[in-house]
Order: sequence, then structure tokens, then C-alpha cells
Amino acid sequence: MPKWIMVVDDDVANLKVAGHILSKNNMRVTALKSGRSMLSYIADNGSPDLILLDIKMPELDGFETLKLLRSLEKEKGLENIPVIFLTANEDAGTESRGFEMGVSDYIRKPFDPDVLLRRINNIVSNRAKLQDLKSEATTDKLTGFLNKSATGSEMSKMCSDQTGCLMMIDLDSFKLVNDVCGHDMGDKVLIGFADIIRRNVPEGSRCGRIGGDEFVTFCVGFTREDRVADFTASINDELVALAKDLMGPDMGIPLGASVGAIFVPLHGNDYSSLLKLADKSLYTVKKNGKHGYSLYDDDQLSAEGQSELIDIRTLSEILGERNIPDVALQLDKDGFASVYRYIIRYLIRNHKNACKVLFTLMKPEGSDDEYYKDSLDEFGNHLRKSMRKSDILMRNNKRQYFVLLTDINEESIDKVIGLIISKWNTYRADSLIITYESEFIGNEQ
Repeated sequence: MPKWIMVVDDDVANLKVAGHILSKNNMRVTALKSGRSMLSYIADNGSPDLILLDIKMPELDGFETLKLLRSLEKEKGLENIPVIFLTANEDAGTESRGFEMGVSDYIRKPFDPDVLLRRINNIVSNRAKLQDLKSEATTDKLTGFLNKSATGSEMSKMCSDQTGCLMMIDLDSFKLVNDVCGHDMGDKVLIGFADIIRRNVPEGSRCGRIGGDEFVTFCVGFTREDRVADFTASINDELVALAKDLMGPDMGIPLGASVGAIFVPLHGNDYSSLLKLADKSLYTVKKNGKHGYSLYDDDQLSAEGQSELIDIRTLSEILGERNIPDVALQLDKDGFASVYRYIIRYLIRNHKNACKVLFTLMKPEGSDDEYYKDSLDEFGNHLRKSMRKSDILMRNNKRQYFVLLTDINEESIDKVIGLIISKWNTYRADSLIITYESEFIGNEQ
């Protein structure tokens, strides 16, 4: 991409000479005749890579123009543009004053083309190197978002200066992507999800990654709940589409995004305090079904914090099943993963036996589609009734069920599985072709 150089001089001849030299060397040139026009142009069109600024101009001289430029940059949050003063004056006092104000260099008029090009290239190259170093220090390499440390600094500025909504965003069931499909696939999901957030936040917003699958955004101008609701729905829809594109339409992982949101400055300007409140709202989503949003509300969370304390018996009754059915426990993938990991740790620690079984169900040739689909669903009910209430199972996808048989001897596995299949064939003969894989977890004593 060609360097963009802005030349500001009230002498048209100087503008033509500089423009000819720079254009001939593949640089983009904008020529302007006054400091006022330069400031207006930058405000409307953005920052050039470097400015060649004449010192002696009517109305605003170079020093006054530079002072106003720095004020404009500060106001708009722009990086300081390198400025080279153009002068026919060799006064040391003038040079000293310019360097004190932050000018990058001086070039004498009339121009020496080689000197002009060399100094421009040196300054622009050094600036690019500094920007690269700064970018590396503040950017999350995987997603291109602000990294954790830079997020705190940038979000503090946004919360102090802007009106909008601070959001904590957490991916639901992301660990399953890494566990089932590998970390390379997990990285692809994170990269794609970062792009989804970019597409859905308003211009001028900021996005950061503060953990493995945790993100923070400040959405400029979000002051109504419907904006938060639409944002949440969009990122969830696009995330599901991305996941299916990456892992296939039958991926079976309940991937989604939960959002905890708080309006700024309605609830203050301190980023650290606001983030804690957004985190509380995120927790509300997590415990109420995930894949949605919760907007911080003073009254709601205050009431929650003042709820009555309960005793251990009451809590046990709330958490437990009062009438435990004599069937195996079927869980969704999130619930199953937590229970499964706990049981495996318990079995290993206490030297107990178990068996993992993965049933795969295929359609018999010539069978009716609707009957086959109904049989796929009914097979899960059959497993729950055929197994003990100490066993657990989950549906991995439409055609697979994963079962954990607890406290079983290795010699009994084929018999137990054989009984499950034979009972099914008695119930719905020829409705499914059933195959299975098993893995025994043996006693280590």
C-alpha cells in the first residue's frame, strides 16, 4: 500500500515540486494550501502517514497548525501524525522550538529530492516498526482483539468517555469442541466467533479477549434493551451456522453464547465495578438456560442478594429428586460431561469398575423414514428403562447414544449389552441396525 503524504504550503510552486517528487516514487500525495484546510481534511478523511508542513504561512503558521493538530488528534483519539517542517530559515531557535513541540524533522527549501525521500522513508519506517511493536504488546494473536491487559486500559477509557453498553460474552459448551474435535478446531471456532462479534458491534466499539472463550465488548450507542437482544440473537445464530460449517451439520455440540450486559454511564463509569456487575448478569444467563442475555438491573440483583437463607435439609430437597424413578439418568451433553468427569475420577480413586458403551443406530434397507426417526428417539427411552438408575447416558447425535455402566464386571458386559439389544428387537424388531463399541474401566487393585 503506498505511503500517504500530505504537503501543506501556501506556495503553489512548492506544492507542485514536492508532489512531483513523491508521486514519481509511488507515494500518494494530498496537497493543501493552508493549515485550516489541512485540519478540516484530516477531521473528515483520517490521518496520513506523514505531513510536510511549511512554517511560514498566512493566518496559521506551522507552529500554530501543529498545536491545533495535536489537539484534534487527542480529541478524536488518533495517533500523533509525524510532521516534518519545511523552512528556508536556518535559525537554530526556530528548530529548537519545533523539536520541543514534537516535530519529527526539518527539511530546507528548495528541496533536494534524495534528502526529502530519505527522511520521509526513515520516519515512516520507524513509525511502522513502533506501531507493530505496540500492536504485538496489546493484541490477542489468535483473534486480533485486544488482549487481557490492553482490554482493561481501553475499556476504562470507553467507560469514562462513551455512552453505550459493556458486555461480557462467554461461549457455552466450548470445552466440548476442544475435547471432541481437538484444539485446532477450537481455535477455528474462536477466530470465527471473533469475526462474528466484529460484524455485529457498531462502528467505534472495542472488543477484547480476557480468557480462553471469554470476551468483553463496549458497544457504542447501545442504550436500549432491544439492541442487546438483537445483538445476542445475531451472534448466536451466526455462531451455530459457523459451527455447522466447520464441524458438519450433525456436530451435536450445543454451542452458543451467553451475554451479561450493563448500560454505561447509567450504572457508573468505573470499568472494574461495571465488569463485576456484567459478570453477575452473565451468571444469571448461565444458570437459566444459556444462549441468551441478561441486562443488569439494580432492583433485581439487590433483591437476589437479600433473599432468605435456608437450611441444609431444605436445600437438599430442592437439589434432590424426591421420587427417584427406577431408570437410568439421561442428561444433555453439558450435564453429562460434568457428571461423567466426576464419576470417572471417583472410579479411579476408589478402584471401581465401569464400562463405556457407544451405540450406533443405522437404518435398515427399505424401512420407512418416519418409523426410523421415531425408533431413533424411542431407543433412548428403551435404554433408560433397561439400565439401572446408577447408570447414565446421553444422546451424542441423532444416531448415537453414549452410556456409562457403573459397577460392572468385565465378564458381564457382553451379556448386559446383549440383553439390551434383544429386548429392543422384541419390542421393535428390524426397526434399527444396532452396533456398539465398548471400553472397560478396570479395577486397579
